[in-house]
Amino acid sequence: MKYFIIAGERSGDLHGSNLITAIKQADKEAQILGWGGDYMQAAGATIQMHYRDTAFMGFFEVVQNLSKILGFFKLCKKQIEEFQPDAIILIDYAGFNMRIAKWAKPQGYKLFYYISPKVWAWNQKRALKLKQTIDKLFVIFPFEVDFFKKYDYEVEFVGNPLFDAIAAFQPNPDFLSQNKLENSKIIALLPGSRKQEVEKMLELMVATKKQFPGYRFVIAGVGNLSKEFYERFLSDDVSLVFDQAYDLLSHAEAAMVTSGTATLETALFGVPQVVCYKMGLVTYSIASMVIKVPFISLVNLIAEKEVVKELLQGELTSENIAREIKAVLGNSEKRKQQIADYQRIREILGSAGASAKTGQRIVEILNNSKL
Repeated sequence: MKYFIIAGERSGDLHGSNLITAIKQADKEAQILGWGGDYMQAAGATIQMHYRDTAFMGFFEVVQNLSKILGFFKLCKKQIEEFQPDAIILIDYAGFNMRIAKWAKPQGYKLFYYISPKVWAWNQKRALKLKQTIDKLFVIFPFEVDFFKKYDYEVEFVGNPLFDAIAAFQPNPDFLSQNKLENSKIIALLPGSRKQEVEKMLELMVATKKQFPGYRFVIAGVGNLSKEFYERFLSDDVSLVFDQAYDLLSHAEAAMVTSGTATLETALFGVPQVVCYKMGLVTYSIASMVIKVPFISLVNLIAEKEVVKELLQGELTSENIAREIKAVLGNSEKRKQQIADYQRIREILGSAGASAKTGQRIVEILNNSKL
């Protein structure tokens, strides 16, 4: 069968690659095209558009690039029509994917959504749009099942795909020596993957370095940004590694993390953290009116309490970041509490196998529909 998969960010690319592996195991004749990145390509998909070329962040950036974004929709629709897939699989990336779903449903395509848009966080009535357009929605947080029940929409909880990625991770025994980090006490900086947010976050994170003598800051660089982009943030005590976030977290004592999937990854590696996030004033003003959840980090949302400190907007200063990191270093009580809470989060989320389960279920549903 033929599958068209759309992922618009690095995390979606990673989870998409594991999904592709599962689909290929269940369907030996699978042909897979999609929008994604290097991980999906390595798993066997033919990538039609890389996510680094489609990432726009914030209200003004979207408006400024509106014609280009509309062009992306047109191109994606054309590629789907030419390919005529048996299934379209959407991974997160709500703004783009929900619009594709609205177009694709009347065309008669079978639609699956893996990793639901965060409709529970804002504009909750979008749940009705998902119900109207998506044949099967696979969710990765237990609380999402109850949320969608309010809209009489039965969704399937498959577990969290980060367990798949972490289970597949093979630590590099030479990570420290290859990056000249032997005998270093490491604080990891995970500033995100979009150029705009990385620039904003690193300026604040790196500015705290003087508060941590004896520690080495190590930036988790991403391959879609160049080494030259990061160079101005580097110094004798600030290093850079590319696409080695899991190895970095395996050796870090604490971490400064831009809100997103990385907050949960950091928690699952047991690394105490402070969560950082800042957006444009207009974007924040709009978001603050529509967001319906008490936290922005996945860690706190899953735990339903403040496990990690979130520094947002005006609270996000170098002084505050330094204070919160100091509070989780050494053998502090706050450090012990965070690590204990992380264990509870692992128990809530379950175990590895989300992507394999989802891939198998998609093939099974498609086969049953052909009987």
